Amino acid sequence: MRTIDDLGDLSGKKVLLRSDLNVPLDGKKIGDDGRIRASVPTIKKLTEQGAQVIVCAHLGRPKGEPEDKYSLAPVAERLAELLGSSVEFATDTVQESAKEKVDAMKDGDVVLLENLRFNAGETSKNDAERGKFADELACLADVFVSDGFGVVHRKQASVYDVAQKLPHGAGDLVQNEVKVLERLTKDPEKPYAVVLGGAKVSDKLGVIDNLLKTADILVIGGGMVFTFLAAQGHEVGKSLLEKDQIDTVKGYLEQAQKDGVEIVLPTDVVAATEFSADADHEVVAADAIPSDRMGLDIGPESAKAFAEKVKSAKTVFWNGPMGAFEMEPYAAGTKELAGALVEATENGALTVVGGGDSAAAVRQLGFEDSDFTHISTGGGASLEYLEGKELPGLSVLES
Repeated sequence: MRTIDDLGDLSGKKVLLRSDLNVPLDGKKIGDDGRIRASVPTIKKLTEQGAQVIVCAHLGRPKGEPEDKYSLAPVAERLAELLGSSVEFATDTVQESAKEKVDAMKDGDVVLLENLRFNAGETSKNDAERGKFADELACLADVFVSDGFGVVHRKQASVYDVAQKLPHGAGDLVQNEVKVLERLTKDPEKPYAVVLGGAKVSDKLGVIDNLLKTADILVIGGGMVFTFLAAQGHEVGKSLLEKDQIDTVKGYLEQAQKDGVEIVLPTDVVAATEFSADADHEVVAADAIPSDRMGLDIGPESAKAFAEKVKSAKTVFWNGPMGAFEMEPYAAGTKELAGALVEATENGALTVVGGGDSAAAVRQLGFEDSDFTHISTGGGASLEYLEGKELPGLSVLES
């Protein structure tokens, strides 16, 4: 993989840097700035070399035109605070404001372009339309650095196409993410435990299929667990259930038993009358969920069992919370699991939190990034890597 070091002397050069600044916003308030903080080291590395750094990124899912609620303006302010220096903000992507800000840059300056997805060409499935936008981005810079790991699985203009139009290399964040994922896939230290949660089993079919070949223990929680329980013949009440995946999950259970992979499911759950923090809730056996209730967290017995499995492992990958952690009554399972990962880390295990909701959960529940070996900035990209898929944004950096 080509890196920043392959780009030579960058002093005085304009560097288009694709970062991942897709953070949760409540109005103009940033909920979790983890991705912004993760982008800072590469930006500093470039500015310290005397480069003029043009940062580009997306936020949310606008429909190819400007929407105020998806503006990166709040991100520009936070980025300036973290860098300890000014960040000029362009109010468009490749039009008048961007060109004006870029033309005025001096060595060591940083400009952040407005949300890339305000231009339909960024995410277009049409190669020509996407390529046209990539051409406009490339005209702003001399070289391109890819440092947005959370988007490397996307074939998008600022990730894939622009790399083919400028000298290019991977930033430090992308390099570090790949190094960690290689440790999870190339002869991982055993026992290797994978913890999967989140809402839907259908989102993780490919990765489950692939991990059955490498993991020793597969711990299942979150909303996806109810499809596993249904596959075992249990009633799950009003819990989230993907009926069309039951046969697939039955196949996974059979394959795991055949291959000697231990699949760990909850024995108790916290079941509520509705999806609300104020709803009546109680701990019930996982095989006896009342018909008028839905499971919203693993129960205390399961949390202890899951934690013991994690603490016994030498390698742990975790993607997806154990319950609706955003609501206090259903956060205990995720919190106990996170605590077990911290203990495993202290005991020398490689512990990887796979981005997305998992990263948001550990931070919201009071844990520090340094409590784990690595917190990924890209949940989807991590899963597709572990699934064995080719990631367009990485493959293009090989050339």
